[in-house]
Amino acid sequence: MPPALHPDLTASLRPLLTELHHTPDLFQTWDAHLELVAAGGLVVVKSKRAKGLVDSLFWGRAPNSQENKQLPEATAFAAIDRFLGLGAHLALSDALPEGALLDAAYPHCAVKMNYRKKGAPKAKSLSMILIGFNDEGDALAYAERAGTSLPLGTSRPLMGDKLHEWR
Repeated sequence: MPPALHPDLTASLRPLLTELHHTPDLFQTWDAHLELVAAGGLVVVKSKRAKGLVDSLFWGRAPNSQENKQLPEATAFAAIDRFLGLGAHLALSDALPEGALLDAAYPHCAVKMNYRKKGAPKAKSLSMILIGFNDEGDALAYAERAGTSLPLGTSRPLMGDKLHEWR
């Protein structure tokens, strides 16, 4: 079965994160944790708002380094935005099998996010691991090479026990 691409998901997630970064007052609550691995480096965005208090941490690790360093908020969000702006994305449908690794040549991002905008009737939740590609052709070629060794999502919306699209 061919893998499912996620252009609509990343197209909606990108402006949502921009809103969170630039106009956080639009949100009543949120809990966002994003970990991006790209070009051998790591960028982590952790931000939470509960009971009117905001707690955020932005850090990263340069390629071939073991030392984590705090990053400016704008730098961390820009890295995530560049990833979401790539031409195509695949998602894992489940945790990686033991011993399996994602190809370091392709950026990948774990996204776990819950939020509720002011006035919204309920909160929304997302938990996914996305792999980014320049275009749809690269994504499909990657999926073909991976075969059954990676649990790539083949249907939309993804609704697993741990990994899921918006619900």
